[in-house]
Amino acid sequence: MIGIVDYNMGNLASVINAFAKVGADATLESDPSKLSQYDKLILPGVGAYGDAMEHLKENGMDEAVIAFAATGKPLLGICLGMQLLFESSEEFAKDDNGTKGLGLIPGKVVAFDESRFDHPLKVPHMGWNELFQQKETALFTELPQDFYLYFVHSFHAVCDDQYAIGKTHYGYEFVSAVQNGNIYGIQPHPEKSHENGLKIIENFAKL
Repeated sequence: MIGIVDYNMGNLASVINAFAKVGADATLESDPSKLSQYDKLILPGVGAYGDAMEHLKENGMDEAVIAFAATGKPLLGICLGMQLLFESSEEFAKDDNGTKGLGLIPGKVVAFDESRFDHPLKVPHMGWNELFQQKETALFTELPQDFYLYFVHSFHAVCDDQYAIGKTHYGYEFVSAVQNGNIYGIQPHPEKSHENGLKIIENFAKL
């Protein structure tokens, strides 16, 4: 059983459809007390980091996701959902400590630093771009070493290389996919990335 955390942040229909296309059933779940019933969990997300954390906290979904991660069962964060896995984000942060995240992967989320860009680029980073695999992972089984996925984001993760399974170049190199044991995160949208994205969805369903 695959659960998709429903916390009122983004259109989830495309995620459900992507699992259906690879022959896997995924169920929307808005009750935190039921997360433990699932074998795998998807944490999606579109929008602002602070709003997302507030929605997760409203009914204790944040603690339920953390508890699920502690079971060792596979958890995948997609786009904003990946960013929520980290300790904090500077998006709408009220102080230097940032907006607190779930803390499942050491690191933080920062805005694209346009002063570092090797040439002028628009933010948000939107469209197709290449993910460069950094190490072997079951999430990328049967995918080439470098492959294209669809991105839409203005913030990106900063973490130790031990957690980076994918990096992407947009103005400069940034971490675009992460893994910490059973916890996975991917910045682009696999559900919008055609064959390559569907392969990631299929691989996760098979974990």
